Amino acid sequence: MDVRRSSNALERADDAIVAGRAMDGDVAAFAVLVRRYTPMMRAYTHRMLNASADVDDIVQEAFVTAWQRLPELDDPAKVKSWLMRIVSRRAVDRLRATRPAVDIDDLEQPAPSHASPSRVAEAKAEVQALGAALNELPEGQRECWVLREIGGYSYDEIAEELDIPVSTARGLLARARKYIIVRMEEWR
Repeated sequence: MDVRRSSNALERADDAIVAGRAMDGDVAAFAVLVRRYTPMMRAYTHRMLNASADVDDIVQEAFVTAWQRLPELDDPAKVKSWLMRIVSRRAVDRLRATRPAVDIDDLEQPAPSHASPSRVAEAKAEVQALGAALNELPEGQRECWVLREIGGYSYDEIAEELDIPVSTARGLLARARKYIIVRMEEWR
């Protein structure tokens, strides 16, 4: 009866007490930690390894490592996070071991076309040409175009912003677009 009472008291004890006793070599206390944290460690490992059959092996290896390294535990109250770090490292090690190794020299991938030096230079020249075309527009047309095409304003918002009728905003924008299309024809 005394053994059962002692076991129940150990089950209810907080992590600092249980881990402290386990650090002193109490196998029963370590068994409490195993029962207490196995479900969480299994769930974590299950997620990390995408439901692999290795889950139980990794959790068991983590507990073996924990038992061997218990003297290194600085704060017995933090045994939970310490155990989770161990199982996490074990899971990552297993992922690395099962991931196929690919030699970087075997991969010959061209740079994406939008990032090639010639495309970058072309894009800069196109932006400069657009800037020059916008500078050639009358001020009202330029303001309408910028508010609509860059700012995403509606016709009503443009009219309100520039304090002009909506019909005027539409006309200015139409003329600006026509000029930009003609001026930027070579960039199509």
